[in-house]
Amino acid sequence: MTTKVNEYAVVPEGSVTTPKGFRAGGLHCGLKKTQRHDLGVIVCEVPANAAGVYTLNQFQAAPLKVTQESIAAGGKLQAMLVNSGNANACTGQQGEDDARSMREACAKAFGLAEHLVGVTSTGVIGELLPMPKVLGGIEKLPSQVKADGGDDFCQAILTTDLVKKEICVSLTVDGRTVHIAGAAKGSGMIHPNMATMLGFITTDAKIESAMLQKLLNEVTDSTFNMITVDGDTSTNDMVIVMASGLAENESLTPGHGDWDAFAAGFRHVGEYLAKAIARDGEGATKLIEVSVNGADSREAARAIAKTVIGSSLVKSACFGADANWGRIIAAVGRAGYPVNVDTVDIRLGDISVLEQSRPVRFDEDAAEAYLKGELVQIVVHLNMGQALATAWGCDLTYDYVRINAAYRT
Repeated sequence: MTTKVNEYAVVPEGSVTTPKGFRAGGLHCGLKKTQRHDLGVIVCEVPANAAGVYTLNQFQAAPLKVTQESIAAGGKLQAMLVNSGNANACTGQQGEDDARSMREACAKAFGLAEHLVGVTSTGVIGELLPMPKVLGGIEKLPSQVKADGGDDFCQAILTTDLVKKEICVSLTVDGRTVHIAGAAKGSGMIHPNMATMLGFITTDAKIESAMLQKLLNEVTDSTFNMITVDGDTSTNDMVIVMASGLAENESLTPGHGDWDAFAAGFRHVGEYLAKAIARDGEGATKLIEVSVNGADSREAARAIAKTVIGSSLVKSACFGADANWGRIIAAVGRAGYPVNVDTVDIRLGDISVLEQSRPVRFDEDAAEAYLKGELVQIVVHLNMGQALATAWGCDLTYDYVRINAAYRT
C-alpha cells in the first residue's frame, strides 16, 4: 500500500533498488571492529546519468576527488562504492592512490569501465585504509549484490548512526511509473554547505545529467543544506544521484508536463533524508524544526533559521525543556542579516512567547510539556517581507559529548 502525498506517493518498503535497473549489497571486510557491514555498493544495469554535490570543506577527502573525476569523464556512473569505518581523508597522495585502487578493483569486479565507478568513504579522518581488507572485500561484493539488497547497503554506510535512513516515492510520468529513492548516513559532523555526510539517490526516470545536476543543486539548498547537528562540516560530505532512464519516459525538463510532480517527489526524498539525519544526531532525543517567516529575502530567512537551529544554547534549552526564548531572539539578532528589532514574533509550537518583540504571558508548564516531546517546532516571524525558510536540527545532550569524547576508541 502506498501513501499519497500531492502528486507522488510514498512507497513504505521501497529502497535504493526499487527504481528499475538498480541492485545493491554490503558486507563486512574488516574496517569496523564489530561484524557490522562496512563495505557496500549500488550497481546499475546500464550507465546512469549522474550528478553530485560535494563538501566545501577545503580538506576534501580523496574519494570525492576520484568520484568527481569519474562523473566529469562523461556525466555517467554505473556503480557507487562506499566504505565506512575510515574516511580516507587527509591521507595525502597515498589516500588518492588508494581511492583510485578501489575504483579500479570495483570496475574489474563488476566488468565496468573505471570512469563509470564512483567511490566514497566515511569514518575516522587521517588514517590510511587497510587496502588488503578493502580489496578483498571488493572481490566478494558481486556475490552480495541483489535486487533486494537495499537494506544491506544501508547497513554498510553507517558509523555512529543508530538507524538506517531510506525513502522511496513513486509517480506517473508520461503514463509510466517512475521511482525516486534515497539512502543516507549521518549523525555527527553535520553542518553541510553542499549536502550532508553521505547521500545516495536513485531513479529510473529519464533525465539528462545537466538537468539532474540543476535539480540536485536546488533541492540541496533547501533540504540537506538546512540541517545541523553540531556545526561541523565534514571532509567527506557528498550526495550522488544516478538516473537509469529505464522507465522510458520522455526526457524530463522544466517544460515537461510532469516536471513539477517529479521535482516535488525528488524534494520529498531530499527533505526526508535530511530530517532523518537531524533526528538521528549523535545523542539526540528530539528533532527541532525552526521556521523563519516574514523575512525580506530568502538568504536572510535561511541564515537566521540555521543560526537558531545551530545555537548550542537553543539546543541545550530544548534538551532541558526550558522555554527560554531569550536564546532564540539572541540567535536571530546575530545571524548577520538586518531585522526590525520591534516586530519579531516567536512561537514554541502553538505557544506564543514573544509578540512584536515584547514578552507575552504563557503557561510555563504547558511549554515545558511541549518541549519534552520528540518534535519541537520553533516559529520566528520577522514581519518584514514575504520570504521564508525552514531548518532542522536536534537537541544537545550529555550523550553527544560522551560519543565524541571517545570516537576513536
